[in-house]
Amino acid sequence: MLALALSLIGITGRSLGFDEGATWAIATQHVPGHGLGAGIAHDGGNMLGFYALEHVLIRAFGDSLLVLRLPSVLAGALTAAFVAAIGLRLFARRTAVLGAVLSAATLSIVYWDQTARGYAPMLAFTCAGMLAFVVLADTPTRADTGPRGRWAPVLAYVVAMVLAVYCSFVAVLVIPAQLVALIWRREALRRFLVGLAALVLCAIPLAVLGTARGAGQLFWVPRPDGQVDHQVLESLTGSGLQSSFHPTFLATPGIWITVAAVLAALGCSVLASRRPGPDAAAAPAVVGARAADLEPFAGWGATLVLSWALVPPGLVFVYSLVFQPLFQPRNLLTSVPAIAFVLALGICDRRLPRWAAGTALVVALGIRLVPLALSYDVSPEPWDAATHAVLAAARPGDCVVFYPEDAHNPFQYYERTARSAGALAPRSMLPVTGWGEVRSYVERYETLSHARQAALAARCTRLWLVSSHEGQSTGPERSRHNLRTFDHFRTQLEQLFGRGRVRTYGYASAIHVRLLPGPH
Repeated sequence: MLALALSLIGITGRSLGFDEGATWAIATQHVPGHGLGAGIAHDGGNMLGFYALEHVLIRAFGDSLLVLRLPSVLAGALTAAFVAAIGLRLFARRTAVLGAVLSAATLSIVYWDQTARGYAPMLAFTCAGMLAFVVLADTPTRADTGPRGRWAPVLAYVVAMVLAVYCSFVAVLVIPAQLVALIWRREALRRFLVGLAALVLCAIPLAVLGTARGAGQLFWVPRPDGQVDHQVLESLTGSGLQSSFHPTFLATPGIWITVAAVLAALGCSVLASRRPGPDAAAAPAVVGARAADLEPFAGWGATLVLSWALVPPGLVFVYSLVFQPLFQPRNLLTSVPAIAFVLALGICDRRLPRWAAGTALVVALGIRLVPLALSYDVSPEPWDAATHAVLAAARPGDCVVFYPEDAHNPFQYYERTARSAGALAPRSMLPVTGWGEVRSYVERYETLSHARQAALAARCTRLWLVSSHEGQSTGPERSRHNLRTFDHFRTQLEQLFGRGRVRTYGYASAIHVRLLPGPH
């Protein structure tokens, strides 16, 4: 209920974003075999299941912001529930409750709970898969258990993880952490590998689509550097979410406090594993929870959550340095609940004095709640304001071009409402499409040939140039190329129509609206 409430606050207050515009445009297609399928294929199959769900909801209930974001809101509530269930299986009740509360109040989770993208459903299904994994690892393999009892968790794991992967590819990042944790549960390895094989078979369609699309869709992801590292740590620790929101005074202290706590927990776990004691790993879950009451970092549960918290970020960081960069906050969202559990274990440690535990609790909640409270109703990409400004100033004979063409998606979402109220929309010349027809544009960095530019000057009295996500001067080569292409294209248009004023909306990925006065 807490997660649901935090996700519903201001659910329609934030403007539809650039990526949400792609979700709307893809899911709105009314021909599943052509428009919807083509949009999903062009996106490399990522979020296939989420787009299909959104398509069904839009057909049934319309495409309001509430409808578009409702699956993510409900997924956020389920995430907190699954996190609590994992905690109840591994730890004492107070640790489970606090871990779930810290997860529910984390800005990075709430942000995606309020966004029409597949990350919130992915996280919910991933946590469901982690719960099934915990049950699988705790289920005895003796004959008296029965085949149903031994294999039911495997089936649940496969179903949950398949749904997670079909919401976003990044769900697979928890699998290496699970394999590491199985070092202490070798008796469950065979059943886990059977489930993993079934998962691989079910993910073959995604692999085919992803291979056909290639890594080109990741052109914008830079290699790890100081800025990227800081953004990832903010997301994992819940102390902020740059560049979507401006950092608060707690951003950097929150990172260092949380990192220190995680490292301390890792050290305690290593020391506890070297001390002689009862074999908590071989005990049933409830016995393990009682043992963890006395030594919270000695049990298999602590080993699992530490692996869950550290292995995915570590692997992605190394992979990004050597191969394709992937080190981004959204790609590491699956480790955020594990960080919350690590903090909960430390705060709930009975050896900690009450005043210290109370102080730690206040600090942990404050690090999360302050940036979360300041994020509500903030629109880093205010496409509603940009669209309404263009429509309010448009005149007959005006034309508009978008760079990239993806910017057409969120603009058209708000254009429909304004046009129904009598507003005049400039003729769209890039892409060339009528406003009454919805098409999906994903990563379309196209420009106009000289012949089409000449035709543009002959047909249009004024020209609106709407751009966002043009590229980054310090980004990867493809991103720099897109920016150079835009600068050249803008110069060509200004030579035809003259230089006009530019207005900027938002700050995360700013929207630039230029009005070029007319052909010379």
